[in-house]
Amino acid sequence: MRSWSRGIFVLLYLALLLKIEGLKFHRSEHTERISGSAGDVLEDNPVGRLKVFVYELPSKYNKKILQKDQRCLNHMFAAEIFMHHFLLSSAVRTFNPEEADWFYTPVYSTCDLTPNGLPLPFKSPRMMRSAIQLISSNWPYWNRTEGADHFFIVPHDFGACFHYQEEKAIERGILPLLQRATLVQTFGQRNHVCLKDGSITIPPYAPPQKMQSHLIPPDTPRSIFVYFRGLFYDVGNDPEGGYYARGARAAVWENFKNNPLFDISTEHPTTYYEDMQRAIFCLCPLGWAPWSPRLVEAVIFGCIPVIIADDIVLPFADAIPWEDIGMFVAEKDVPNLDTILTSIRPEEILRKQRLLANPSMKQAMLFPTPAQSGDAFHQILNGLARKLPHDKSTYLKPGEKSLNWTAGPVGDLKPW
Repeated sequence: MRSWSRGIFVLLYLALLLKIEGLKFHRSEHTERISGSAGDVLEDNPVGRLKVFVYELPSKYNKKILQKDQRCLNHMFAAEIFMHHFLLSSAVRTFNPEEADWFYTPVYSTCDLTPNGLPLPFKSPRMMRSAIQLISSNWPYWNRTEGADHFFIVPHDFGACFHYQEEKAIERGILPLLQRATLVQTFGQRNHVCLKDGSITIPPYAPPQKMQSHLIPPDTPRSIFVYFRGLFYDVGNDPEGGYYARGARAAVWENFKNNPLFDISTEHPTTYYEDMQRAIFCLCPLGWAPWSPRLVEAVIFGCIPVIIADDIVLPFADAIPWEDIGMFVAEKDVPNLDTILTSIRPEEILRKQRLLANPSMKQAMLFPTPAQSGDAFHQILNGLARKLPHDKSTYLKPGEKSLNWTAGPVGDLKPW
C-alpha cells in the first residue's frame, strides 16, 4: 500500500513540475514586485528620519572580545558585531547626543564560544549590566528614560533571556535592566516572555560573500521537491526525543525518511547551497529556538520556505509579506506535509518564486560589508524610525524610577 501511495505522489510531483515549466515558458516575467505598503516600506531610506548616538565603550566590551576569537564574525549571532561596524560610519550617526533620537550600546554579548563554536550566554547578563552601569554613570541619557530611547542588539537563541534552553530562558526572563529598552533580536515568538512589545525581530547572520560564491545559473531546473539538512534528534541534550523542536523534526524524519519527494538528511554536503537552489521547498523547522539561518538561505536561494514553528514572529514582519512568499505548516500537521505541499497549485508556487526573486526581498535579509541600500542594517533603522517620535511616557519625571537594579538571579549581580 505504501509503495502505491509513494508512486502516486511521484506522479503528482512530475505533473506539477511539467505544469510549472510550461507556465514558465509562457510567461516572460521572472520577478514580481511586492504590492502595496510592504514593498514601499522595504525600499524606505532611513537617512534623515533618525539620528543615532553610539556610546564609546572600553574595548573590553567589544573589540578585545572579537580579537580573542575571530570565529564570532561568521556565526549566526554576528549581527551584533556587524551592526556596530555599520553604525560607526553610517549617515544616521550623530556625535551630538543632545540631538539623538536613539542611543546604541555596542556590547558583543554572544562572542563567547565553545571549542565547537557554540555561544555561551552565561556571562552575557553580567556583561550587559556592567555596560549599562557604565553609561548611566558617565552620561545623563540613560537615567532620563531608563533606557526607553536606547536599543540593544541581543541575537541569542532567546534574546535578552540569555539562555539557549527555552525552559531556563523562560525562568530567567528578560534582563530586568532592559525592560524599557528596545530589543533588536533574532528570537520572535508570540505570547512569549522573551519577546516584549516593541522589539524588532531581525534575521540571523548568514555570510553574504559565501552564499554569493555558491550561486548557480538562475535557469537551473528545480528538480528537488522538498529539501532539508540538519538534526532530527538532539540525542546529547534530549535523549528521549520529545523536547527538541517540540518533536516536529522527529516527525519529519519518521514520516518522510523513505519518501522520494523528500531529500532530507543529517549530512551537510559541500553542495548544500547549490542543492537549495535546485529545490522548490526548503523546510525551516524550529530547533531549540523557533528561528534558524535556513530561513535566510531559503530566501536568498529562491527556495520557498516551509515554516514549521507555531507562533513564530518572523524578521521585519511589518515589511516582508511572509504569507505570500512562504508556507506555514502547524507543528501538529507535519505528518501531512506531503499532502499539503503537493496540493499547492503550480500558479501559486510560481508567484511565490517570483516574489522571492525580487532583489529587495533578498537584500533585506543580509548584513553585507559594505552596507547596501535596503539591506538588513537599513531595515533595522527603518524599524527604529517608525517608532518615532518617542511617546511622552519615554521620559521620566524628576526623581522617578521604574527599574529594579537588584532584580534577577544572584549570579547576574556579580561584577563582570
